[in-house]
Amino acid sequence: MAQLKKRTRRKKVAPGTVGLAAGATKAALEGRLGSLAQTVEADGGSVLGSYLEPYGGKPVLLVTLPIEKVAPTPYQRDASEAHVKRLMNVIEKIGRFLDPVIAVHQDSGYWTPNGNHRLQALKKLGAKSVTALLLPDPELAFKILALNTEKAHNLREKSLEAIRMERALEGPSGQETDYTFELEEPAFLTLGICYEKRPRISGGAYHSLLRRIDEFVAAPVREALRERERRANKLMELDDAVSEVVQKLKDRGLTSPYLRAFVVARINPVRFSKATSFDFDQVLEKMLAAAKKFNVEKIRQQDLASMAGPPISDE
Repeated sequence: MAQLKKRTRRKKVAPGTVGLAAGATKAALEGRLGSLAQTVEADGGSVLGSYLEPYGGKPVLLVTLPIEKVAPTPYQRDASEAHVKRLMNVIEKIGRFLDPVIAVHQDSGYWTPNGNHRLQALKKLGAKSVTALLLPDPELAFKILALNTEKAHNLREKSLEAIRMERALEGPSGQETDYTFELEEPAFLTLGICYEKRPRISGGAYHSLLRRIDEFVAAPVREALRERERRANKLMELDDAVSEVVQKLKDRGLTSPYLRAFVVARINPVRFSKATSFDFDQVLEKMLAAAKKFNVEKIRQQDLASMAGPPISDE
């Protein structure tokens, strides 16, 4: 059963009481860090320095890497051409690249879970190398949704990244519930498969519903992926029924950017419920039945005005 997490209030912390003092952030190139530094040099890169990051005290290398050896993680969103062009213009205008990407060593090269837009801008500008904060923990590549703040994700991007990441996690042992931090929301996984199969699906109309009824699967990732497929197919079946209702409303001359959201809200049995857990299948089956019985003749244009705020969007 899906459980709604209670939000805990952040405890107040006295200024200057957490992490390392500036003088304690020096890190020697030895052990694991020294081995990684040797790998960088062998790959044609340069180690510029090392330090312990001041909040958590974890080691970091400041390096320059041959740009052809650096690539985005294979499961993250595609770069926005518009954002890349803006970065190219800024870098060219100031004549400097001052914001290192984050990178981890992977196979015979390096992955960046945070900095793909900067990386693509440099590549298009013809740069030979890229400055990076190289972390000795490759598993941080799977923290992409938390790390990647360079350009705000929309719902589609988050969902596609989450499901791609889960597929990449299929090999390692562990259950889907072991990766709740990396994947953030179970709703992203179900919607991710929907976006793969139906790129124009209006996931925003269903997101708030899924946040209440979807849950992480306590099963190995391979089994969890099969369950995600099943849930996504069930959601798309509902979306087909909702689309028919929306079209009937349009045929009656009703116009609004909120039509789909209006229909989903009208047939949502948990919208006003104070319960904290729901059965995914039962809720969607009730909604599917309600959509098939939806009486469009009773809906008036003024009813749509109750859908306040901007149109629900995946952007």
